[in-house]
Amino acid sequence: MAITSANQLELLQTAEAVAREKMIDPGLVVEAMEESLARAAKSRYGAEMDIRVSIDRKTGRAQFTRVRTVVDDEEFENYQAEFTTESAKPYFEPPKPNQNGTWVRDGQQITDFAGGPQVGDRFTEEVPPVDMGRIAAQSAKQVILQKVREAERDRQYEEFKDRAGTIINGQVKREEYGNVIVDVGRGEAILRRNEKIGRERYRPNDRIRVYITDVRREARGPQIFLSRTDPQFMAELFKMEVPEIYDGIIEIKAVARDPGSRAKIAVISYDNSIDPVGACVGMRGSRVQAVVNELQGEKIDIIPWNEDMPTFLVNALQPAEVSKVVLDEEAERIEVVVPDEQLSLAIGRRGQNVRLASQLTGLDIDIMTEEEESKRRQAEFEERTKLFVDALDLDEFFAQLLVAEGFTNLEEVAYVDLDELTVIDGVDEDTAQELQTRAREQLEEQARKALERARELGAEDSLIEFEGLSPQMLEVLAEDGVKTLEDFATCADWELAGGWTTENGQRVKDDGLLEKFDVSLEEAQTMVMTARVLLGWVDPTELEAEEEPAEDEQTV
Repeated sequence: MAITSANQLELLQTAEAVAREKMIDPGLVVEAMEESLARAAKSRYGAEMDIRVSIDRKTGRAQFTRVRTVVDDEEFENYQAEFTTESAKPYFEPPKPNQNGTWVRDGQQITDFAGGPQVGDRFTEEVPPVDMGRIAAQSAKQVILQKVREAERDRQYEEFKDRAGTIINGQVKREEYGNVIVDVGRGEAILRRNEKIGRERYRPNDRIRVYITDVRREARGPQIFLSRTDPQFMAELFKMEVPEIYDGIIEIKAVARDPGSRAKIAVISYDNSIDPVGACVGMRGSRVQAVVNELQGEKIDIIPWNEDMPTFLVNALQPAEVSKVVLDEEAERIEVVVPDEQLSLAIGRRGQNVRLASQLTGLDIDIMTEEEESKRRQAEFEERTKLFVDALDLDEFFAQLLVAEGFTNLEEVAYVDLDELTVIDGVDEDTAQELQTRAREQLEEQARKALERARELGAEDSLIEFEGLSPQMLEVLAEDGVKTLEDFATCADWELAGGWTTENGQRVKDDGLLEKFDVSLEEAQTMVMTARVLLGWVDPTELEAEEEPAEDEQTV
């Protein structure tokens, strides 16, 4: 194939046809052609040469040029494509009538040749077009196809990258190992088997509505991942069916789904005249029914959102009635007490209702009946009563009075104001002082025994003398193998204070060594960092530098 006047225009026509078919820029196809022609020319003139091809966008004429660049003497390697400053001098002169080559510097043709050639100057000269044999033509075709594929992939990625988090309509093309390949217009997307609702089955050419969860640029092209089980799929469906949500008058605050079975959605209205639940339900349930139909009959509980977490939880556990709610914000746990006959309704079939409520609120929920709570409180009452009877040498009735007044441990009795003890019936100032004396003596004895035990286990003075650790803490640490200040400094804050992690979608409790001493995560972190500073592992000035920006942000 020779690039002659007969087929010059054919190049442009081919480029335009391919660009229209693939919906890409014709210029990209022409660039691919230029690269393929340059490869063919190199195979003819020599791979060491720097051959470039430029196709005129109007006439289709292909111009072949050889380029040689001036390089530093130390970098000179290829005489076919490079000049040294010395070897370029004979060529560096005003073009003669029979000289086709030109010099270029910084993209501009050189007309002033004084001063000699400089590193970076390029000498270009036109070379005759080449005849493309069968192998060269095939190679050129592969280059063009590869460039077109890359351009098509870039176009698809640019089109879909900003559409993650939206709903799209597509057409089923085929099913592969349970995964559905969906035609989404200018590309293909995949709906994995675990992203389908229940046992949905699709046939080729079926219309399908799906949620785009992610768009990734990969070597084989953009990968578009779809879902019908994502909670946000339901949220987007409500946005399409409820104009107030689309307009921002009503906001969806949280969504929880058991795909194909049941779902809960929390909504709030920023207009007092509009009921958020009623707006989402619609006239005779028309709006919510449209969403239910799309989700294969999934039952949806629409719940009013509330800033007060206990109130919100009571709403989330509907239709069950709740007697009492106890919230532990630090542990992100909540205890719910329900009447005995409401327990199965609150938990739901296979724990579905409480699980969805937990997902909706972001809290771990413990549900117990009123009878179970009563038994637990009675057990706690008896345990604390026994503690005061044994430790303070009191009779049972007197110990029960202390527990009834809210005292839970010896520290509270030992260091509370006397006024809080004298308010108890039968306790005067002398009795209150005697109670505090006994409590303090008992605490001192417990501390002495704990310290002895810690030393027996191998606790060293470097750890014992560390400020902030009580003898009981030292005993617990030593039992776990933390016996030196170095051991303590290697601990993570959550290892000391405890915390929560998520495994397989379930929150799991991590018990901390010092958790029973009410050591918070921040306190644990401070103690560990202090130990590291004392050991010289951390520069205290660096810590101060990190803390100052945080303080400035709070001030702002």
